[in-house]
Amino acid sequence: MSGTVTSIDEMTLSGTKGKITISTIAQPYGPESESVASIGINLKADADEPEWKVHIPKSNIDQVIEALQKAKETL
Repeated sequence: MSGTVTSIDEMTLSGTKGKITISTIAQPYGPESESVASIGINLKADADEPEWKVHIPKSNIDQVIEALQKAKETL
């Protein structure tokens, strides 16, 4: 993966010593690829790379936020 990473936020992963990181990545899959929001999950605070990552294209962010709000209501 290539691209320019810009950190947005970092928070503690509830119930662990890990963290959630939010960033944006410009051209993540090479020139002319669509920028994405990246969500990383580290289960250990000292991890260099997230165990899990998800890349969400800008055009899907509103739908994902809506679905997460619905999921939150069911928890």
